[in-house]
Amino acid sequence: MKRSSRARIGSAATVSVLSLALITGCSGGSDDDSKESGASKEAGASSSSTAPAAKARSAAELEKLLLAKGAVTGYEAADGDDTLPKAKSEVKTDKAECAPLAHAMAGLAPGDTDASVSNTLTKSPDATPSAGEEAVLNVEMTFVGLSSYDGDGAEKAVKAVSDGIAACSGGFTITAEGEKQKITKVASGKASGKGDESVAFSVGADMDGEGTATFNTEVVRVGNTVSTYYTVDFASLESGKAAPVSTAVIDAQLAKLK
Repeated sequence: MKRSSRARIGSAATVSVLSLALITGCSGGSDDDSKESGASKEAGASSSSTAPAAKARSAAELEKLLLAKGAVTGYEAADGDDTLPKAKSEVKTDKAECAPLAHAMAGLAPGDTDASVSNTLTKSPDATPSAGEEAVLNVEMTFVGLSSYDGDGAEKAVKAVSDGIAACSGGFTITAEGEKQKITKVASGKASGKGDESVAFSVGADMDGEGTATFNTEVVRVGNTVSTYYTVDFASLESGKAAPVSTAVIDAQLAKLK
């Protein structure tokens, strides 16, 4: 996908909108051998039927579980991250059934809860020197969201994402901070199979006249807590490839949830 320097910076801005209000004005592959696609544990239904009644963690408790600086080798964590939206009112979709997908991409709770927090993990750039505009694009970021639910709310949240993948396959529109991002298609991805259940999906995004790009998201449930992961790699974007969701980030975050 060839672009001029101006177009590349424009693409970075578009990804910021796709990442749902990351920067004003400017998911999921895995090496796991799981053969399942989309929902990795086929029966969110069976797990919910045997799970005891759960009490949601508070937002303050979730904050303590977010990955902090030094938690993942090669990544920097943004504590108290202000780049991600803090409320679902900041992220709207033209189709209600697609909202859980947009929320998962934005580090927001994909289900019905007020207990949610988020942060950003940025991969340290390669040792190869880079400068100027190329340096701007030499960045991989994974946006992590944690949300917690009473009762079977966590299972319902994962199901809402799974249902949304099929319902929104033809695409939808996201509006954040007054900017619109057209999602042209949605497809099931290969989930990692981690946690009690996981689901992955990819979206095709219109790049404001510069073609389309694909982005991956994964949603993983551990008990009554749901974690979401959305990875953007600007270098991969330039090559036309979709960046896989960071397995290192998923593993480190799930280790804190168990």
